[in-house]
Amino acid sequence: MIYLDNNATTAMDPRVATLLAEQWAGGPANASSQHQFGRRARGRLEASLDRIGRCLGSDLTRVDAARLIVTSGGTEANNLAINGLASSAEGAAKSAILVSAIEHPSVLAAAAVLQQQGRLVLQIDVNADGVVSLDHLQHLLAETKRLGQPTGLVSIMSANNETGVIQPISAAAEVCRHHGALLHVDATQSIGKTPVNLQQWNAAAVTFTPHKYHGPAGVGFLWLAPGIAVQPMFSGGEQQLDTRPGTEPVPLVVAAAEATAIAVEEQAAVATKLTRLRDHLESELQRRHPALIVHGHSAPRIGSTTCVSLPGRNRQTMLMALDLVGVACSSGSACSSGSSPPSHVLIAMGAEKSAIDSALRFGVSKFSTDEEIVRAIELISRKMRPSGGFAHVEN
Repeated sequence: MIYLDNNATTAMDPRVATLLAEQWAGGPANASSQHQFGRRARGRLEASLDRIGRCLGSDLTRVDAARLIVTSGGTEANNLAINGLASSAEGAAKSAILVSAIEHPSVLAAAAVLQQQGRLVLQIDVNADGVVSLDHLQHLLAETKRLGQPTGLVSIMSANNETGVIQPISAAAEVCRHHGALLHVDATQSIGKTPVNLQQWNAAAVTFTPHKYHGPAGVGFLWLAPGIAVQPMFSGGEQQLDTRPGTEPVPLVVAAAEATAIAVEEQAAVATKLTRLRDHLESELQRRHPALIVHGHSAPRIGSTTCVSLPGRNRQTMLMALDLVGVACSSGSACSSGSSPPSHVLIAMGAEKSAIDSALRFGVSKFSTDEEIVRAIELISRKMRPSGGFAHVEN
C-alpha cells in the first residue's frame, strides 16, 4: 500500500515509538499524585513541555512565560481556543469572531456553535490561490467596530490542510493587534514542514498535534502567549491551572516532545525531500493529463501537499478505485471525508464545480520513497483515464 494521506495522520517515527513504549512500560504516571511516582511523572511532564516550547521558539520557564496546554488532539485544542478565547476576550458577549473561509472543520464548527448562541461570526475571504485576504480582514475588523461589535477573536490557519497553501500569519497578526483583536493560529500542518517560531508569529494562541509530524495520536497542544487566558471547556479537576482538567497523558507528552525535536531538527532536509517528491508527482501527472488542475500552485505551499483535479472525473470514484489498487489518498479533510462533502476550501477559492467534484489530495512524508511516487503516478494516471474506473490493474 502506498500511503499518500499524510495530512490526515503520519506513521510514527520508530525513535518516537521506542521512547513511547519505554514510557508506557515505566509504571504509573499521574503527574498530580504527591508520592514519588507522581513527582517523577510531574518532572517528565514539565521537562517535555519545556522541550516542546524551546523547539518552537518559546521559553516556557520565564516568569512571564507563555503556557502550553495539553489536550487530546488538534480538534480539542481548536475548540478550546475558539470557545475559550471568545469567552475571555474583552467585551466577549458582544464581540465579533472572524474565521478564514478555509479553516479546519473543528474551527468552523466551533465558530458556528457560537453563532447559534448569538455571536456575530464572519468569514474572511481568500483569493483564487487560497491565500487569506488581508484587505478583507482589515475591512471586517473596521466593519464590526462600526457596528458596535468590535472583533475579539480572529482565527487563521498557518498552512491549509487541503492545498498546503501557506498563510501570511505575521502580517495578519499585525493587523489584528492594530485593531485590538486576538489571533488564533491552527498550526497543525506546519511543524516539521516549514520553520515555526511561535514567539515571532505574535499570535495569542496556537494549536498543533504531533500525529501530523510522526508523533503519537491522542495528544495535542494549545500554546497561549504570556498574559492570555482561556475559559475552560470542562470541569472536574484542577490540572493545568484549571484550564483543562483531566490526568495528563505523560507518556504521550514525552513522545510528543521527542517527535517535535526530531521534526524541527530535520525540517530543512525533510522539506527539500517532500517538495521534490510532491513536484515530481504533480509535474508527471500534468504531463500525462494536460487538463489537470493543481490548486494553489501559484502561492507558497508546504512541500508535502498537493490538491489536484481532473474535470470530468468523480473524486469519490477515483478515491475508491485508487484504494483498491493500493494508493491511499483523500478527497478533502480527514475529519469530513467519511461523508465526502464538496471541499469548502475549493469553494472558497472560487473553483469550478467540475474541479471541486474531481479533487483529490495527496500528501507525502519523510518516509515516502521515489519508488512509491513513480508507482503511484502510474496507478493514479490509469485511474484518471476515462476508462480507469474500477478496472483491475496488475501489480
